Amino acid sequence: MAVKKFNLPDPGEGLTEAEVTTWKVKVGDTVAVNDIVIEVETAKSLVELPIPFAGTVVELLVTEGDTVDVGAPIITVEVAGADPEPAAPEAGEAEEASGPNLVGYGAKAGSTRRRARKGGADAAPAAPALAAAASPAAPAEAAAAPAAAPPVPEEARQRRLEGSAPAQPLTGEQTRALAKPPVRKLAKDLGVDLQSVAPTGEGGIVTRADVEGASTASAAPVAEAHVQRPQHLAGMPVDEVRIPIKGVRKATAEAMVASAFTAPHVTEFVTVDVTAMMGMVDRLKRDRAFADVKVTPLLLVAKAFCLVLRRHGEANASWDQSAQEIVLHPQVNLGIAAATPRGLLVPNIKGADGLSLHDLAAALGDLVATAREGRTQPADLSGGTATITNVGVFGVDTGTPILNPGEAAILAFGAVRRMPWVVTAADGSESIEPRWVTQLALSFDHRLIDGELGSKLLADVGALLHDPGTAFLWA
Repeated sequence: MAVKKFNLPDPGEGLTEAEVTTWKVKVGDTVAVNDIVIEVETAKSLVELPIPFAGTVVELLVTEGDTVDVGAPIITVEVAGADPEPAAPEAGEAEEASGPNLVGYGAKAGSTRRRARKGGADAAPAAPALAAAASPAAPAEAAAAPAAAPPVPEEARQRRLEGSAPAQPLTGEQTRALAKPPVRKLAKDLGVDLQSVAPTGEGGIVTRADVEGASTASAAPVAEAHVQRPQHLAGMPVDEVRIPIKGVRKATAEAMVASAFTAPHVTEFVTVDVTAMMGMVDRLKRDRAFADVKVTPLLLVAKAFCLVLRRHGEANASWDQSAQEIVLHPQVNLGIAAATPRGLLVPNIKGADGLSLHDLAAALGDLVATAREGRTQPADLSGGTATITNVGVFGVDTGTPILNPGEAAILAFGAVRRMPWVVTAADGSESIEPRWVTQLALSFDHRLIDGELGSKLLADVGALLHDPGTAFLWA
């Protein structure tokens, strides 16, 4: 029997770190090759990671909520019939890979140096069984160990007691407060020690109310000095709360800063009578061919934007700074800005301009559902050529959207409202009628799209939404 450790792999797209969200196993569990053992949150998505070898879980080296560097050990497993890993190597000594690479990710060449354990303590051997290797009797003791899964070694137990808390309950006297990940995060944000909180939940689980109560009790001397808040401010925290910037929010912030201060933005606006578009939405909702998909105004805006980008292919481009070249793309990979519980994501539909209206509706539905579930794959978040942000769902009329990095244009689609509108009849007479009206805003990279081309793009999208039949004139 030998103990092997599994290092956090790169889930894709060259990411350097991930946050542990959920452990799928606990100490003592038996795992098979490619069993899912952990779920992590990267800067782009939630990813479930399988383990590349089988055995019995000995130790979970990180806890839920920790941010872990790619390549750092996260779990140790006792494996039958495997060569034992060496004890903690001296500085500069190469470390063996954690096991066979899985499909899609694995240890990178040249990245076999041992990383320091999170928390600032000196790096310790990843597996408890290896800690005893310093004594001459260790080989004999290991040979005499029973074949069944052994209890956690005493030295490992002592290390846990002296260091950070284990990620799962152990046996005997060493236990961990039971709480769900969101409650653990709340306790961490409020500075509450879960071990000191009296649980009231079923089965001895610490609830959100327990944590909030403990936080209020500890802050009582400070809170008493505060003036009672007005009712409309009752939801505000008593004191300032600091939230770590990581995951999707961190990636979004970095991307927006890079975009805003790299690409020269220009934004133009137009107000459009979209009564005909709304009539078409109603007809498609009643059409049997569209019964299995969701039809919304955004669908027609997406189709119109794709048609316009095909008509003006020079706008479906990106700027290659290193080569000092403009890259024209052969297809429209249409990004849709999606607000999710994890933050703003912009997954894109590859080849959206080549899809029928029905297939585009299906792709939009899948894209939004996957993003809200946090299951968007890294490949779906890269390679976009243009984006739509639907600010109208929040009742907002328009805005000045920032370009998704690497793209030439982004279209903001505002709320569709019933408004008085001057309508011109065929004979030239005018009348004021209630119409469906929306506002569009187009931001574009002025290095790639000049004012004339940007104006044509926006005007053409408006023309298609005002009269969808205009598309026949472009055929």
